[in-house]
Amino acid sequence: MYTQAMDIEPQSSEAPDAPRTANAQQLLARFNARIDDGGFIEAKDWMPEHYRKTLVRQISQHAHSEIVGMLPEGNWVTRAPTLKRKAILLAKIQDEGGHGLYLYAAAETLGVSRDALLEALHSGRAKYSSIFNYPTLNWADIGVVGWLVDGAAIMNQVPLCRCSYAPYARAMIRICREESFHQRQGYDALLTMMREGTDAQRAMVQDAVNRWWWPCLMMFGPPDADSTHSEQSMRWGIKRISNDDLRQKFVDATAAQANVLGVTMPDPDLRWNEARGHFDFGPIDWDEFWRVIGGDGPCNRERLSTRVQAWEDGAWVRDAALAHARKQAEMPQRAA
Repeated sequence: MYTQAMDIEPQSSEAPDAPRTANAQQLLARFNARIDDGGFIEAKDWMPEHYRKTLVRQISQHAHSEIVGMLPEGNWVTRAPTLKRKAILLAKIQDEGGHGLYLYAAAETLGVSRDALLEALHSGRAKYSSIFNYPTLNWADIGVVGWLVDGAAIMNQVPLCRCSYAPYARAMIRICREESFHQRQGYDALLTMMREGTDAQRAMVQDAVNRWWWPCLMMFGPPDADSTHSEQSMRWGIKRISNDDLRQKFVDATAAQANVLGVTMPDPDLRWNEARGHFDFGPIDWDEFWRVIGGDGPCNRERLSTRVQAWEDGAWVRDAALAHARKQAEMPQRAA
């Protein structure tokens, strides 16, 4: 999932959803008891307004990330090296579009319209994962996006299958299955280049790893101490594992995979720490993270303008669909 990095909006200084009536106190107590018991909240259940707003922000930004994430890969469909790789990439891009659909639908169960969510994206008020503001310069980048970017997404997303909001959790089950395919196809593409490719192709893979490694570590969001909403989201069961713990799990998994692949991570501090039972890794440039989140990354303007143009170009399709729906609704009246 691409939502850990979205935890950036300022939080109100007021206590969220402080109950003002006896009935409100009872509803809140019932809600908290269900959360504490590990239960799920359905769309029609009562929920605190701050819980609902947190979910709308997280789910919609996750959906935006899936849709914007199609753009760096779509650029390479016509340039895939073989028919097999072209078919795999097309299937993956189609999956990402489906993930966005599932997630927008889950957000709509919280009482927000899809048009409102997309307007927030197109106006720049809503964010998406910082990782999609980096360019894919060559075919090795597509493999690294599958291995590292989707690998980080899986690390984020699997805990969301147990998110306390049931419609989101259910959507994540299918999404995680498909993301595992995305990660494996990326790793397979890189393994083919490293084992069967030329020296130039192997150098291409190493260069792509060098450029994507640090932005991938930023995908998990800021350190826990600087993450505004993390504590409350974990209290509510929206998040199950903290940003720093997820980042450590990702480093541990990918460092071992890199050895098999035959690439070197661009971090001189990356080494196994026997005492901790984890890999140590170097400091992350959080200034870059906040700069990209703020709209000043390599591809921010390009990504957003492409999405806005696609929305405008598709206006006739939406108009036609609405006209057809109106015509279908009028048919029984005409028959009568």
